[in-house]
Amino acid sequence: MQQLSRQPLRRLTVLLSGLLALSTVFPANAKPLQEVVATTPFTNNPKALVDEAWQVVNREYVDGTFNKNDWQQVRRELLARKYANNLEAHAAIRQSLRKLGDPYTRFMDPRQFESLTTQTNGEITGIGISLGEAITDPKAGKIQILEIVEKSPADKAGIKVGDHLLSVNGKSTNTLNVSEAAKLIKGEAGQPLTVRLSRVGKGVFDITLKRAQIEVSSVSYKVKQENKVKVGYIKLVEFSSHSSKQMQDAIQALNREKVNAFVLDLRGNPGGLLQNSIEIARMFLNQGVIVKTIDRKGRSDESRADQTAITELPLAVLVDGSSASASEILAGAIKDNKRGTIVGSSTFGKALVQSVHPLSDKSGLAVTVAHYYTPNGTDIGHKGVSPDVRVAGLGADGLEGPDSVTTSQDAAYQSAVSLFQTGRTTAANVTD
Repeated sequence: MQQLSRQPLRRLTVLLSGLLALSTVFPANAKPLQEVVATTPFTNNPKALVDEAWQVVNREYVDGTFNKNDWQQVRRELLARKYANNLEAHAAIRQSLRKLGDPYTRFMDPRQFESLTTQTNGEITGIGISLGEAITDPKAGKIQILEIVEKSPADKAGIKVGDHLLSVNGKSTNTLNVSEAAKLIKGEAGQPLTVRLSRVGKGVFDITLKRAQIEVSSVSYKVKQENKVKVGYIKLVEFSSHSSKQMQDAIQALNREKVNAFVLDLRGNPGGLLQNSIEIARMFLNQGVIVKTIDRKGRSDESRADQTAITELPLAVLVDGSSASASEILAGAIKDNKRGTIVGSSTFGKALVQSVHPLSDKSGLAVTVAHYYTPNGTDIGHKGVSPDVRVAGLGADGLEGPDSVTTSQDAAYQSAVSLFQTGRTTAANVTD
């Protein structure tokens, strides 16, 4: 992916509709209560929508006491009310969920639910660019292209990182903020749009291109020569539906480069799909338990490695306080199986699994359905995964911009390199 150096908070990605603030682990096979939304009679019935949401929680929620609430009484109260529209129904659903005292069991309005679906699907409809406030030559335009996805419509059309976006389909971006400009670019696959750009050395010009379905990359990688150690560095930003294949491709590509060791960077990774974290763990682990889950009936389930690892090279995993959920499952599996060394600071501490359910008005629910434990039976809730090597200082998001990752300013990465250079690469022989 082409990138323009930037301050992290100044960019808005047109690729994604947006990310939810709370980290989540979703079972890949979660079954929605309403399978066919288009034919349900609930669409224009606010009271039926409220009951639909109540039924999902009643069937699925991990705590059978519902945080010591009479859940049947909650239903009676909900159905006794009158709702003028779906917005009032949404407010009532949110109010009832607050009784559970669980921030991860939450209601999402249609816009939020679409955003979550986009995130976990790992695919978007767009032209493959990220926008931000102009970093270079702001007089040429206030909005600039900061990233371009390889082989996307923008890439194929010759759009370049650093181009200033002046208008979209004739509408000027001069008075728009980044978010408003991004909305102009979104649309259905196959729909054409014309963007007016300004480029140093070329001036102002128009490009017409078509929106397309784009696979969002959650994995990036590179080779770093650290003295005598050839390090394969992999950054995983989230666990979407394409992350497993992208991770496999990255490991295999680095194997072809004959790296001596791997650094897997999970800093800032908020989680995602449970199954993808298990699949990625299997790429590094040949045997052992990966994660244990327990549902509200006390039923336990174990996911295990299956002799399909594609590397046995030394491994360090970088984590921080924003590594959450599926990231913690992967880090916990590596740590407890003594497959590699966890480096950084304690992770977020979320030990709950959610399933996702669409509702009839295109809103949705995320409902906590299970607790999970690391292979050794550790409950990391509110505590996180403790690193084997604790590194004081900032995580990846707190460095002097993204270009500082894997440099001398990146203390966690440098600690991992030191482990490789001294031959100390597993939790079994590293102490704080």
